[in-house]
Formats: sequence, C-alpha cells, structure tokens
Amino acid sequence: MRQRSDYTFKYNTRMGRHGWLRLTPAYSIKLVQEILRCESIFGKGSFDGLIIDPFCGTATTGIVAAEMGMTCYLYDINPFLVWFSNIKSERFEGDELHSLMSVVLSDLNDLTLVECGKDVWIPPMKNIERWWSKETLLSLATLHKYIRTVWGMPTNHGAYNLLWIAFARLVIESSAADFNHISVSFKDKPLSYEFAKIICMYRAILEHIARSAGQTLKGRAIIVQGDARVMDCENNKYDLVITSPPYPNRISYIRELRPYMYWLGFLQTGEQAGELDWQAIGGTWGAATSKLMIWQNTNKDLPRELFDICRNIEVSDSKSGALLSRYVLKFFDDLQLHLSNLRNKLNNGAQINYILGNSSFYGNYVQTDSIVKTMLNDLGYSGVDSVVIRKRNCNKGLFEYKISAQWNSN
Repeated sequence: MRQRSDYTFKYNTRMGRHGWLRLTPAYSIKLVQEILRCESIFGKGSFDGLIIDPFCGTATTGIVAAEMGMTCYLYDINPFLVWFSNIKSERFEGDELHSLMSVVLSDLNDLTLVECGKDVWIPPMKNIERWWSKETLLSLATLHKYIRTVWGMPTNHGAYNLLWIAFARLVIESSAADFNHISVSFKDKPLSYEFAKIICMYRAILEHIARSAGQTLKGRAIIVQGDARVMDCENNKYDLVITSPPYPNRISYIRELRPYMYWLGFLQTGEQAGELDWQAIGGTWGAATSKLMIWQNTNKDLPRELFDICRNIEVSDSKSGALLSRYVLKFFDDLQLHLSNLRNKLNNGAQINYILGNSSFYGNYVQTDSIVKTMLNDLGYSGVDSVVIRKRNCNKGLFEYKISAQWNSN
C-alpha cells in the first residue's frame, strides 16, 4: 500500500479554485471525482440527486460537484471556512473580475509605505513574532489597511472578497510557518519582506486567483453554517454523502486557521479560538483542553471496542493518558451523534462515503474504520464496508479509509 499523495491536499494545489488557500487536512479532489464517477452512483445516466458534505472544510466536495454540474450542500461550524467556501464557490462574471483587477492593480502601483503605513492594525495573535518579522508585519498591515479602507471587510458575496483570499494566502507565504508536516511547525527565524516585495507577491497571488475565478461552475455549492452533530439548519433530504470529518489524532483545525481568522476579522481573542475549537468535533486546542477534563459522555451505546481502547490509552501514560482517553471518547461520541441525526436528512437508498484515518496513542491503535463500521451497523445502516485508500505516513500502522454504507428507511 502506497502513501498516494494524489489522494491528499497536495494534489489540489494546482487545480484552479482548489489551490487558492492551503488547509493541510483537506482531502484530494481526485477522491471526490472517483466517488462521483463510480458506476454504483451513476449507472448509465448522470447523478441528479442532492449531495451533502457535513464537514465542509474548504468546500472540496462542493466545488467538485459544482464543476460536474451537480448540486451540493455543505455544513461547517467555523465562520471563516463558511465565508471562504462561499467565495470559493461563487460564480463570477468576467466583466466584474476585469473591473476589479484594473482598479486594484492600479492602486497597488501607487501604494507606498510612507503614505499608508501610519495607524496600521496588527492582529492580537499570541507569539506573533514566531510568524512574521517586524518589517513583514508592517508591510502586511499596510496592505491590510488599503483593502480594509477602500473595499471593506469580508462579506459572503462579491468579487472584492478575492482580495481577502489573496491576502490570506500572502500572510502564510510570507510567514515562518513550515508545512512539511501534517500540522504547522515553524522555521527558526521569519524572513523579512520589505513593502515592495510584499506588493509584488500579492499581485502574483491575486492575478492567479482572479484567473481561476473566471472558470465557470456548471452546478451549485451551497454552504450552511451549522453543527454537523445536529444538522438542523435546513429541511432538505439527500441522496449522497461525501465527506471527510476530522480524524481522531488531535490535529486542531483552529490552530492552523488562526492567522487567516485574526487578519480577516473572524477572531479577536485566543479565548474565542479555544471556544470554537471546543464546539468542533475533534477540537482540543486552548480552552478546549481544560473543558475536556470535566466532560462526561452520556451515550452508553458506543462500541465496546472504543471503551476498551480508551482504557488502554488512559493507563499508558500517567501525565496525558487520561486527557487523550477522554479526547478519543468524545470524538466518537460526537461522531455517533452526527451519524444518528444524519439519518433524518437522507432519502431512502442514500449512499454515504466517509474518508477517515486511524490513529495511535502510546502504541495503542484507534481503529477508526472498525469503530465507525460498528456504529453504522448499530444505527441501522446497511451494506457497511470499508477499503484502505492509502498509507498515511512512515508508520506502518496508519492508514486512510473510505467507509461506505447505505440508508434504507423502510
């Protein structure tokens, strides 16, 4: 079994809208395309049912479906991801994009640090000096001031939001963040970028994004802000689920999203970040860690295998075993609630496809595929199956799976 980088976010980086902004846990558009093209869904015709992705992320599922002329609804609890996905899946007119770019590129030619670099705003991120040098921060803040004062802060509609997406990508490309691992790490020292270099980098990013934004989407992706555990924001019934929830490996989405969210006004404090992470499935960053220690599960019908592995994790390490045991238990408790409520959103015969990975804590493997398959069977789903998609890294025991099933309401 190979690692298959074409089944990861790396495959998306040069694929039009899919490469606008990097989010490491995002899954490959190739996986979505293969599921949508399989004979069991299409048969001899085309699929015209409703698709749902309850864990939107960067809207990979929705945009692939829209590119293929289909309609997909997506849920996410994170307001930044909802905003980003809305803009990423918007249909832009060529005249609108041309007019925007003409004005902005002309403005950028006239911007100077001397004129615009006064009274700038720096986001209140903890340890911000790990991310950017002082010179880079001033340059970014000056560009931020221009976009904010001339075009306004992000909204859920309009081509000018592409300016903010380009800026979000710029703040990462000019930072000391290192993405050679599954989660973000940092180089020893941030590079310093003078204002002229920042403007040059921004122009190149913006022009790339504007070109791919002009590509027509034949279908629709509709993004809804909501909790995937409850799924009570709209009244549709769905025929196909394609999604990739967080994995039970304690990789926090909010940790990687913080630079975007602070700069673009979706976060003001670290407390807000911790609370949002607590609300998300699999979150254990910041305040979520302390809340996890007083959390108690109420669902006693979870698979026996899960309780056994949690006990093994708890006794494996005197310092963090109890915390990580609770983390794993809460992850699957939340996922069980999601899968239970999902049944109310599915048409008879609906197919579900979940991309999930297993994990390991102190040598104890959390076999996600086995646990989820048991949960699905217990909840009344039929045809429950899983296949290994790829080997995840050098650890021979870590894999990614496609877990599938069908819902029959009769």
